[in-house]
Amino acid sequence: MPNRSFRLTHADRVLAYMKRRNRPFSAYEVLEDLGEEGVAAATTACRALDKLQAAGRIRRIESLNAWKTCCDPHRSETPVFEICDDCGNVTEHVGAEFARGVAALTARSGFAADRCVIEIHGRRNACDAGGSNP
Repeated sequence: MPNRSFRLTHADRVLAYMKRRNRPFSAYEVLEDLGEEGVAAATTACRALDKLQAAGRIRRIESLNAWKTCCDPHRSETPVFEICDDCGNVTEHVGAEFARGVAALTARSGFAADRCVIEIHGRRNACDAGGSNP
């Protein structure tokens, strides 16, 4: 049987890059940092991000216009992002209770939600105390 080499897709490259750095990235940052690895056009970077998001591997942080790897890509609960406005650290949590609350709210109002992402902006305790930034 012939030895077939494994070919990385653009999405594979983008995901590996994001996992190595473990912080949110804009499409432009992905494009700039991975240009030499073949992710050389804005449409290529956006398609890779869209593919990863559809597969549940990354989530979009709307207020930052950025994407971050999921803390658990197999969960369907509502993601909750804590975003430190001082240092830029983003921590993802998932919580079924948020999803139930949103579902109850939308059922009462007759609104059909397509997706729900909760973003909480503030300051980490470490930043309040003058701690070191990540």
